[in-house]
Amino acid sequence: MVPASAAESPAPILAVRNLEVVYSDVILVLRGLSVDVPHGAIVAILGANGAGKTTLLRALSGLLGVHRGEVTKGYIEIDGRRLKKLDPAEIVRMGVSQVMEGRRIFPELSVDDNLRAGSFTRRDRAEVKANFERVMELFPVLAQRQRSIAGYLSGGEQQMLAIGRALMASPRVLLLDEPSLGLAPLIVEQIRNIIVEINSQGTSVLLVEQNATMALSIASYGYVMENGKIVKDGRGEELREDRDIQEFYLGVGEAGRRSFRDVKTYRRKKSWSA
Repeated sequence: MVPASAAESPAPILAVRNLEVVYSDVILVLRGLSVDVPHGAIVAILGANGAGKTTLLRALSGLLGVHRGEVTKGYIEIDGRRLKKLDPAEIVRMGVSQVMEGRRIFPELSVDDNLRAGSFTRRDRAEVKANFERVMELFPVLAQRQRSIAGYLSGGEQQMLAIGRALMASPRVLLLDEPSLGLAPLIVEQIRNIIVEINSQGTSVLLVEQNATMALSIASYGYVMENGKIVKDGRGEELREDRDIQEFYLGVGEAGRRSFRDVKTYRRKKSWSA
C-alpha cells in the first residue's frame, strides 16, 4: 500500500514494491508489501511480533540469505537503483545502514573500535573523521567512554553506540529495528530526540517499532503490518488519532490500558479487513 499522493510527489529515496519474501523455499513471510520512504522523512512501521517487520529490514539490508530467505516477487529501489543480489557491504556503500534489534554491538571491543568498525566501507579518511566527530557530538556519553569496553555499557549507552556505529557509514537511509526495546522511559525519550536530530541533519529514517507512542510522535508517515502485509497506512498524526491504533497500540479504548509490547498475538478488527 503506497500513499495516494505518491504519484504526485518526488521519487522516494527508498521504494519497496509488491515485495514477497519466502524462507527455506516454503514459508511465505512478506505478501506483496509496498512502502515508500521520502527524502528527508521519518517513516514508521508498526506491527506485532511476527508481522514481518524484521524480514522487511533484512530484505532492505541484504541479510535475507543469512537466514535462508529470498525475495521471490517485487523489488526494492534506492534512489531509483534497484537492489538485486547485492551483498550487504555494497548496500551499505549505496547509503543504507541498519541498527538491528538487540543492538548487536561487539561487546569485547572498545567503544572506539566499535565505531571504527562501522566505517569499514568508507575509504576517505576525511569522511571517516567527520563521521566520528558527528557521532561524538550526537552522543557525548560515548565521547566520555571511548576506551571503555562496550559490553560494560548500560543498555541505553549500547543503543547509542549501535546507532553511532551505523552513522559511521554515512547513511542516507537509516534502518532502526526496535531502538526503544528494553529501555527505561527516560532513555527512550533520549533515543527519540536523537533520531529526530539525525533526521534533521539530512538522513532519512525507516523506524520499526512496537512503541507506537514514540514512533508516531516523530514519524511523518506510518504503516501498520500484519501477517506480512500492510493493513493500514497514513500520516503520523492521522494514525495517532485513529481509534483502532489507539486501542491496539496506544493502550486506550475498549481493550483498556495495556502495553502493546506484552501482546504476543494481534487480532485485526473487522473494520480493518473491509
